[in-house]
Amino acid sequence: MSWGSPETILSLLAILIVGRGITTAIRVKAGASDLDWRARRGGEKFAAFFDAAGLADSRKIELLANENATLKGQITRLEERVAVLERIATDPAKRLETEIEGLR
Repeated sequence: MSWGSPETILSLLAILIVGRGITTAIRVKAGASDLDWRARRGGEKFAAFFDAAGLADSRKIELLANENATLKGQITRLEERVAVLERIATDPAKRLETEIEGLR
C-alpha cells in the first residue's frame, strides 16, 4: 500500500471523520454547543447568523436563575445546620446530657 493509493487516502479520511465525531461528542457531553466553539475561534458572524434571535441566551439566563434559587435554598439550609452544630459544640456537656435524657 503506497501513500498515493486510494485505500490510504480513504483510511486517513476515515480517521479524520471519526476523530471529528469524537471531539464533537466530547463537546456535547461537556455542554458546549458547536456554535459556542465557532464563536470562540473567531466565527462570531457565523454563530450570530445561526443564533435564533438570542433565544439561546435567554434560555441560559433562565436556567441560571433557577439554579441560583436552588443554590440559595441549599445555602440557607446548610447555614441552619451549621448554627445547630455550633450550638451543640459550644453548649456545656451537662446541659446537652439533660436534653438527651429529656428526650428519652
